[in-house]
Amino acid sequence: MGVFKVDIKDFVAVLTLHSPPANALSSTILKELSTVLDELEQSNDVRVLVIHGEGRFFSAGADIKEFTTVPDGEAFEQLSSYGQELFERMENFPKPIIAAIHGAALGGGLELAMGCHIRIVTENAKLGLPELQLGLIPGFAGTQRLTRFVGAAKAAELLLTSDPISGIEAVTLGLANRAVEEDRLLEETLKLANKIAKKSPVSVKSTIKLLNYAKTEKFYEGVKLEAKLFGEAFTSEDGKEGITAFIEKRQPEFKGR
Repeated sequence: MGVFKVDIKDFVAVLTLHSPPANALSSTILKELSTVLDELEQSNDVRVLVIHGEGRFFSAGADIKEFTTVPDGEAFEQLSSYGQELFERMENFPKPIIAAIHGAALGGGLELAMGCHIRIVTENAKLGLPELQLGLIPGFAGTQRLTRFVGAAKAAELLLTSDPISGIEAVTLGLANRAVEEDRLLEETLKLANKIAKKSPVSVKSTIKLLNYAKTEKFYEGVKLEAKLFGEAFTSEDGKEGITAFIEKRQPEFKGR
C-alpha cells in the first residue's frame, strides 16, 4: 500500500499523504506522487486535485535520514533536480492543484505546497524553509518560488533566519490564498475545489498554461543553479555537520567550509 490515499467525488480528487510521524518527503514518496499524477491526469472523473497531510502535519520537510544514504554531491544534485521537475510539472498540471495546509509545511513540504496552484492554510500553521539550519539550501525550487510569492526582501529574511511564519502571515505576504480555522480546513478547501470543478476543463487548462508564462528564463536558470549548489552544500563539511547534528538532535557547529 502506498502513502497516498486518493478519494474522488464530484470531479475532485483528494490526495491524503500518510507517512507518519511527519509526512516527510522521501524520494520514494516523490516517485509515488508522480505516478498518482499520471493516473489522475488521464482520468475524466477528476478536474481538481486537493493535497493534504494526515495526522499533525501537511509535511514537515524532506526525509533528512535519507540524506545520509546519498553517496555524493552529484547524486544529491540529481535528487534535487527530480523534485524540481516534479513540482514544475505540478505547477503546469492541466488540472488545478490545491494544497490544504495544517500543522506545518516546512522545507520540502513548503516546496511541495508552492508547486500547487492555490494554498489554503490554517491560521496557526507554520510555513518556512529552514534548510540553512542544516548547512544546506532548499533544493526543490524553493529559493525561486518563495521569491516570486513574497518578494526578494522577505524571501531573504525567511531563508537566512530559517524562521517560520504563521498561516495568517503567509496570506498577508501572498504565499497563501486564505487562512481558516483548523476544523474547517478541508470543508473550505473542498468548497473552493467544487466551485472550480464546475468550470470548463478546457478553459481551466488554458488558464493554467497562461499563468505559467509569467515565469521568466531567469527563474529556470535559478532553479538549475539551485540544484547544483544544493549538491555542493551537501558535500561541504558544514552540510555533513548539519545533517549529523539534526539526526543527533543537537546544535550544529559550522566552520564555514
